[in-house]
Amino acid sequence: MRKQLVGGVLAGVLLLGACGDPGSDGGSDAARPPAPSSDTSTDSPSQTNRQHAEREPDGEKGPGRRDRARGGDGDRRPGGGAPGRGGRAASPRVLYLGDSLAMENQDVLGDLLRDQLAARYTSAPYSGTTLCDYLEGTGEDSLVPDKDKAATLVRKTRPDFVVLQFWGNAWGYTPCMKGVTHDQAPATYYARYAADARRLTAQIEDAARDVGAARPTVVWVSQGPDAITPDRVRRVNDIYRRQVDGTRDLVSDAGRAVSPAGDRYRWERVLPCTAYERAHPAYCTESGGRTALHRDDDFLHFCLAPTTPKSRPCPVRSPGIRRIGQAVTDTVARAIADQ
Repeated sequence: MRKQLVGGVLAGVLLLGACGDPGSDGGSDAARPPAPSSDTSTDSPSQTNRQHAEREPDGEKGPGRRDRARGGDGDRRPGGGAPGRGGRAASPRVLYLGDSLAMENQDVLGDLLRDQLAARYTSAPYSGTTLCDYLEGTGEDSLVPDKDKAATLVRKTRPDFVVLQFWGNAWGYTPCMKGVTHDQAPATYYARYAADARRLTAQIEDAARDVGAARPTVVWVSQGPDAITPDRVRRVNDIYRRQVDGTRDLVSDAGRAVSPAGDRYRWERVLPCTAYERAHPAYCTESGGRTALHRDDDFLHFCLAPTTPKSRPCPVRSPGIRRIGQAVTDTVARAIADQ
C-alpha cells in the first residue's frame, strides 16, 4: 500500500492540476493545471449545455447518461414536483460551481439531481479555481469570466441551492489568491480561505435579493482525504462547517463517501464496494469486492480516465464520482424534505 501511495503521489503531482498541491510552488509548467475552461453555457437557466460523455464500448452508455446515474429502487428520491413540508417543490433549481473536481463530476451530479429530484440544473465549473475566482470584483485576476461569477449566475438562474465544491487551491496558481500558498504561509492561507467563504456567501445572498428571489441554500461539499497533507483538507472542511454554523446553509459530507470506514482522513486508492456498487458490478472495478477511486497516476481526481490538457466532464464510469454525486443529491433531498 505504501509503495502504491508513494508512486501515485509522485506521478500525481504532475497531474494535480486543477485543484492544488499544497506542497508545490506553482512554478513548474509540468505541474500547472489543465487550461482553465468551462463548457457550460448559461443562456438557458433551466439546463446546462455540457460536453457529452463519450460512449462506452459495446453500445453501453457513458456515466453521465441517466440510466447509469440512477440508483436502484432504494436509491430513488422523491421527485416530479412534489412539495416539501415548507412548500418548496422537490424539483429544485440547482447551481453547481467549483474547480476540477466539479468539472469532472458535473455530468453525473446533474443526472442524479434530475433523475431523483427532477432538478433544473446549471453548472459552471472551472478547473484550477478557488473561491476568490467566483467573487465579483476580481477582474483580470480571476480564472472565471464575469458571466459565470456566482452572483451573476444567481441573478440569472434564481437557484434554490448553490452547490460549491472546492478542494482548496493551495499552491499559488490561482491569480486572485495573490501568491498565498499553504506551504509558505498556512495561517494566512486558512484566514484568506475563510474570508473568501464569507464573501462568496454574502455575494450569493445579495444577488438573490437584487432580483427579488429567495435566498438560496448554499451547500458546501466537503472533500475527501488529501494524500500529501491530510490536515489541510481537514481544516478546509472545518472552514465549511464553521461557515454554515447558525445558518440554514449546509455541508454535504461527500468526502466521507470516498474515505475508509472509521478513518475519515486516510487516503486510499481502492475501497470496498458499496451496496450500490455490488448491485451494479461494473462499478466494482477490482477483484475481491473492491473498487478503484483514483487512477494509479492521479491521487487527487476521481475520474478513471486520464487527465487531459483541456478540462472536461469525466467520460468514463468512475465509482468515486458517483459516490460524491449521490452524497450531494442526498443532501439536497434531505433539505427539501425538511423545508
